[in-house]
Amino acid sequence: MGIAVIALASYILIIVIWSTVLKRGIAEAMVVGFLLICAFGQEQFFDIATEGMKAAFSEQVVFSALAFTFVGTLLAKTGIIDRQVAMLNSFLGRLPGGAGYVSTVGAALFGAIAHSGSSNAATVGTVTIPWMKKSQWPSHIAATLVAGNAGMGTVIPPSASFFILVGLGTVAPFITVEKLLLTMYGVSAWCLAWRLIVVYMFVRRFNIGKGKDNEVEPFRKTFAEGWWTVLIFMGIAIPILLTLGPLSDHLKGNLGAQAIKSVSIMVWMPVMLGMFTLILGWRKLPKCGTAWYELIASTAPRYREIGTTIVFAFAGGAALAALGLAEQLSEVLNGLDASPLVACIIVVVLVILVAGPLNSTATVATIGGIGFTVLVYAGINPYLAAGLILTASSTEGASPPGAAAIYIASGIAQVPPSQTFIPLIMLYVLPFILIGVGVGMGWLPVPT
Repeated sequence: MGIAVIALASYILIIVIWSTVLKRGIAEAMVVGFLLICAFGQEQFFDIATEGMKAAFSEQVVFSALAFTFVGTLLAKTGIIDRQVAMLNSFLGRLPGGAGYVSTVGAALFGAIAHSGSSNAATVGTVTIPWMKKSQWPSHIAATLVAGNAGMGTVIPPSASFFILVGLGTVAPFITVEKLLLTMYGVSAWCLAWRLIVVYMFVRRFNIGKGKDNEVEPFRKTFAEGWWTVLIFMGIAIPILLTLGPLSDHLKGNLGAQAIKSVSIMVWMPVMLGMFTLILGWRKLPKCGTAWYELIASTAPRYREIGTTIVFAFAGGAALAALGLAEQLSEVLNGLDASPLVACIIVVVLVILVAGPLNSTATVATIGGIGFTVLVYAGINPYLAAGLILTASSTEGASPPGAAAIYIASGIAQVPPSQTFIPLIMLYVLPFILIGVGVGMGWLPVPT
């Protein structure tokens, strides 16, 4: 076994130990892991470290992930999501267990534009858990539902995990961002469909009825008050339309292929989303320099965590490449000789296990590249391989006992977190082994 493969195994191990056993932050663990990889280069320590940091800071993905973090803060500040949830409640709230459907679809909408699992649980849970409790949902089931839905943002692009995966050296040569976007929209539809089935199962199991009519505002009223919030999705649609499909082809004919190719989805999607958020939510945004400073300063802890994680994830990947991981890994995979089905099962289980103690971004940064390589070598379509990895990593919000979303949702519902562990594992973790394998094998059709 080559030194790079040993370095990879040590890298994964130190990150898990540092963040779970020693109870240190994941960002700090990623820095320690990067330094450990460089140490395997011995006298080339500083050369490998320099190469890794140069690679990290040249990635557009780093900008995208950090920009989306700030956009998520703006969305929470403007109340755009609250308006959308109110419209959903008017539309679905009169169904039996309607509050659960609202919570699930609301989590998907929030996940599409702000991809943090803990933020999803806090934002959607604050609104929908009290509604669920009022409409006969058991408190621990309401918390389970919100925590189980928190990972939706990982599979709905463009999440930080999505950007990390497409930027990995072992992944980037096989896929394009534009095509993977379409694949992941298809994958996320399957993940949402399962979560809606779970809501239906809860409704039948606990005999949950309809909400009271006086608690559900008429759709005409909520739509009149919040229709403008739907325009936020134009920030996602415009960059996609410019780079994919008939409009893109038409523009290439008029402006030239090179001009359209220069439009980077990874740059313009967060920029456009931020612009629409500022325009649509300006009434609730700060009006003076001091207030803006306080808002920006409030994002510092989140930037410290996700920014450091992403930068050192790419730096670690580049350092492993400098040690010769690709060549050495090929030798190991030649000996594995796994069938496509076996490879899918191995990778999806491994990713879910790692996603237990880590969040989705750290999981993809730690094991996404190796998992992708195993799948592609076994004959899995690269886009389906990426879909499998992101599907499995999306269980981070539902994986007890370490997922922050569990404790956020349980706190809102005022129940012991341990009451949610078994239903989360049975309904929001184990089924995603089947969904992940189904995506990887092509049994669940998605665009590629």
